[in-house]
Amino acid sequence: MSDQDKFKVVINKPACCGYGVCAEICPDVYKLDENGMVYVEDEFVPCGMEELAKEGADACPQSALKLVAV
Repeated sequence: MSDQDKFKVVINKPACCGYGVCAEICPDVYKLDENGMVYVEDEFVPCGMEELAKEGADACPQSALKLVAV
């Protein structure tokens, strides 16, 4: 990933089972609601957080998260 890459988080809400692995790995991007389900405050990954955000998405046991280049 270059410094020019910008990514958007895409969440497949029905696939989320609330494991919370994403939020443990990258709490600055992935948040958990009162039911333990993932959400993001901003769908765009902050500059400098791309690698951690990708790691968090890749760690999801249900593959409920992906990063899309924009």
